[in-house]
Amino acid sequence: MVSADKVELEGEYFHVRFNNPEMFEMIRTPDWADRVSDSVSQGSEVRMGKLKDEDDWTVQSVLIDKHAVEEKAREQAEKIVEKIES
Repeated sequence: MVSADKVELEGEYFHVRFNNPEMFEMIRTPDWADRVSDSVSQGSEVRMGKLKDEDDWTVQSVLIDKHAVEEKAREQAEKIVEKIES
């Protein structure tokens, strides 16, 4: 099971972090990941990162609308990551 490292409310979103952003050479929000995330939580976004010195991309964080409570945001983000990784 996927587990979030940290959940923080920033602006309009709960930022549910799965990996430290310093691990990545670059971070993007791909359209295909956005479609997957919207199937779980409308308006959410997925930030994917390219690992330094590697070709692999993985989820850095998921943004969930702030109208969700923190625990619900964590649950939705973990479900999104599980869908992406399956």
